[in-house]
Amino acid sequence: MTAAPARHGAGGGRPLHVATVITRLEGGAGTHALRGARTLDPRGYQVTVITGSGGRLVDEADAAGLEVLVEPSLRAPIALRDDLRALGKLDALLRDRHFDVVHTHCAKAGAVGRLAARRAGVPRIVHTYHGFPFHEFQSAARQRAYIAIERRLGRFTDLALCVGSGVAVEAVRRRLLEPQRIRTIGVVIPEAERSAPCLPHPAPGGWAEGSPAARARRRARLALGLPPEAVVIGAVGRLTYQKAPEDFLAALRSLARPGVIGVWIGGGELAGRVADLAVGRAGPRVMLAGERADVPGLLPAFDVFALPSRYEGLPTAVVEAMACGIPVVATAVNAVGDVVVPGETGLLVPPGRPDLMATAVAYLLDSPADAARMAANAYATVRVRYHEAALQRALVSAYTPPESQPTSFPVSVQ
Repeated sequence: MTAAPARHGAGGGRPLHVATVITRLEGGAGTHALRGARTLDPRGYQVTVITGSGGRLVDEADAAGLEVLVEPSLRAPIALRDDLRALGKLDALLRDRHFDVVHTHCAKAGAVGRLAARRAGVPRIVHTYHGFPFHEFQSAARQRAYIAIERRLGRFTDLALCVGSGVAVEAVRRRLLEPQRIRTIGVVIPEAERSAPCLPHPAPGGWAEGSPAARARRRARLALGLPPEAVVIGAVGRLTYQKAPEDFLAALRSLARPGVIGVWIGGGELAGRVADLAVGRAGPRVMLAGERADVPGLLPAFDVFALPSRYEGLPTAVVEAMACGIPVVATAVNAVGDVVVPGETGLLVPPGRPDLMATAVAYLLDSPADAARMAANAYATVRVRYHEAALQRALVSAYTPPESQPTSFPVSVQ
């Protein structure tokens, strides 16, 4: 393997050794972290992924040639004994392996990972905010405590990468770091998805037989076992409190239309409870498709994509749905407004209002021309904006002091 130019390495031209630390290598944050690591040129960057748990994304990282270390004590819930164990093990690992950069993702790994990196004397510490641990629905005391913790961590964080401008604005407003150390980044639509034969949807009833979009829709519905004539409202995400799957079910009930099927793609700790809710109440048929590796290929099955989340950063699933030309209804939280511009690229509703989500979904179903216009605008926007080269440039800039940064950024996707 040819050595990278000296400016890429930490010294003598060797590759920069980067530890990517994330609590769970799964969901949108895990996908984002993995896609970012894969964009980096392996001649200049040696990435080790350190995670507490993960499923198929761990296998994908292994297949891509990335080193993956699983430390089970790195868990999402606050548990002092596990957290101290994780801190000690990460501290020892970072000291032993002499990492040049530690890049943490999400709240728990961000706290434990940055503390360990500080204690181990890692030269550069980077954190990605996919969202925040403090929210309006929490008590004022809890919010103040989380903000104080993030501010203290920010003192020794060289750079914060915020997924979406809404997240970056909140980081600035809450004074989590100095403004010059905050950057805004986006999510990634891989080149394979960008070139897929998936065109903006003309809305239900407007399919041209034999068109690429019609074929993609037919394949997706066959893969999910859905009838071709059904009206399908879909969602993608982990079945967690954050994603508010119970609001998705309530919106479907409020929609009260014959022939509607709700589909949720994704697993999570609330899978059993959501399944009970789905079968235990009157309303449209709901399919819980579970965790799937082929989500981009399944999205064309949807007539409308719904995001009912209580809070978000910039959800990868919404961007991928838009890249498939699916009309979107989403909750107006955090950075979702970066891509869902009301009336232009989709519709926004307040979080916790499934009745209004149902009204917005009904509008898209009943107004195919307007739905197609918004879907086409969204399709054109996200396919230009969210690509691998942009994320790679952001990571190279974050990992490398300004005086050492390269002038060109060749993308090397494994």
